[in-house]
Amino acid sequence: MVERLSTGITGLDELLDGGIPRGSSVLVVGGPGTGKSIFSMQYIIEGAKQFNEAGVFVTLESNPKNIYWNMSSFNWDIRKFQDAKMINIYRMKLGYNADPKRVEERIDEELNVISSLVKEIKAKRLVIDSTTALGIWFDKALLRAMLFRFVDYLKELGCTTILTSEVSNAKTQLSAFGVEEFVTDGIISLFFTPPYRSIFVRKMRGTAHDQHIHPFEITARKGIYVKPKETVLWEAIK
Repeated sequence: MVERLSTGITGLDELLDGGIPRGSSVLVVGGPGTGKSIFSMQYIIEGAKQFNEAGVFVTLESNPKNIYWNMSSFNWDIRKFQDAKMINIYRMKLGYNADPKRVEERIDEELNVISSLVKEIKAKRLVIDSTTALGIWFDKALLRAMLFRFVDYLKELGCTTILTSEVSNAKTQLSAFGVEEFVTDGIISLFFTPPYRSIFVRKMRGTAHDQHIHPFEITARKGIYVKPKETVLWEAIK
């Protein structure tokens, strides 16, 4: 029997036959403003709040102060959970002015830091936001090899991991570099055709999942909430 982890995002577990298989890695993909970072932080926050599961949020692009500011409208008391050792927020430091030949070595060093953060609070949930920032350093062949190693390392930590990827068109692209979808167990696509938002579970290894596109909304009270009883036509996505 598949052991599942509830995402904590209202309506989403219904699309996943009860939740994400524990230990999986899931790629959340979408264009700018589709809600990838909100999705990821809500996954961490609700894990701590609803299920007493600690989580680590790793950002490659934002600093923690920006994250607090961006999430302040949702009334998520991130600092309270940090003080309680339920959440760690960490900015991955690759040194963007460094010799590209050193970046792979730096990634290994940073993975060791992430491992320490996970063990420190016994985290069950992990977010990497985003893989897009990793891909600028590697050609496609090396990126695929590096991401396989990266995701394998994360799996050894025992967490259920969300990785985000930014694309220009989530209807036609599964990831930023065309390789991330092959190294993760699941793909969830987010769409924003103003003023409408929608979500599609493209794949999820180890479980049945819904095959339709569904609307979702983002509000200050609920964060992201999915409407599993309603559907969106593929033709309505732009």
